[in-house]
Amino acid sequence: MSVITVPQAFNEEDLYVDVEAVFGQSLLLKCEGFNFAGSIKLKAAAEMVASAERDGTLRADSVLVESSSGNLGVALSMIAASKGYRFICVTDSRCNLATRLMMEALGSEVHLVAAEESNGGFLAARLAHVRQLCASDDRCVWLSQYSNPANWRAHYLTTAPGIARSFPQLDVLFMGAGTTGTLMGCARWFRDWPRPVRIVAVDIAGSVAFGGAPGRRMIPGLGMSMRPPLLDESYVDEVVRVEETDTIRACRLLARRGFLFGGSTGTVVSGAVTWLARHGTPGLTAVAIAPDLGERYLDTVYQDNWVEDLYGADVLESAARTPAAREEPAVARPFATRSAPEQAGSPENR
Repeated sequence: MSVITVPQAFNEEDLYVDVEAVFGQSLLLKCEGFNFAGSIKLKAAAEMVASAERDGTLRADSVLVESSSGNLGVALSMIAASKGYRFICVTDSRCNLATRLMMEALGSEVHLVAAEESNGGFLAARLAHVRQLCASDDRCVWLSQYSNPANWRAHYLTTAPGIARSFPQLDVLFMGAGTTGTLMGCARWFRDWPRPVRIVAVDIAGSVAFGGAPGRRMIPGLGMSMRPPLLDESYVDEVVRVEETDTIRACRLLARRGFLFGGSTGTVVSGAVTWLARHGTPGLTAVAIAPDLGERYLDTVYQDNWVEDLYGADVLESAARTPAAREEPAVARPFATRSAPEQAGSPENR
């Protein structure tokens, strides 16, 4: 039995879903959506707030301000409500309606920016609005998930060691890349682990996080319209880029088996099964982090009209096919492979 007094005290850490029967590849999904915030972002939110409280940045009369495409905004809304802080979330039109309504139900203010960048992103406009809020009220505290080391430290302290306890023979770990907090925290931890673990980052097509041409991105969660300040590519072995159409196919295929996951999870799964189809070997222990659940995507990823209007009817017709079976699968870009001794080195202090 668990008895808690604040919502952030509960998070299911040890639930994994074996999707081999769905995709034909041996892959275990670490489900991070079973908490009151509904996503892995609860960990980063809790650590960033706690860090700001410890160093005195956050006081009783402070106003939390953050830019978010959705999930971190919900997590901060929940924590702010439990601690008595006022919170303003700055988001954009891609944020799902259900997510905005959840933040408002928790007592937060949601500011929606409309100015889109030339590269198809909204981040610059969101950050400009955050800076304007902070300049207008000295009570505002911007936690800045994009550059705050507490973001990756949350996963260094919790997510990575939890995976290692469950899978001491782990061979490859797949993680989505947004702010890269999860990626960097886990990659740093496993660099210090005696057993070499291959770190594969999964990014969405159109994101410029790892370079490449910017493009339209309609599914919130993964991807960035700038290089993430937290990113250190020396910890990453490979990057797999996934088209949003493959994200939708993966989500819908999982849903047909009774697993309703979110868009970020669909992207990670698509990238992982594509990589495994090319590089997987019998007996390989592969884990992917599933950041979110699917309820907040019912009016987008799981809504036929939305999908058809943006991506065409063929996406709906081919939703039962695995991403790895497509003629043009997601593209993997390798980094220089680290040797086992290099992987076992101590993490950098940043």
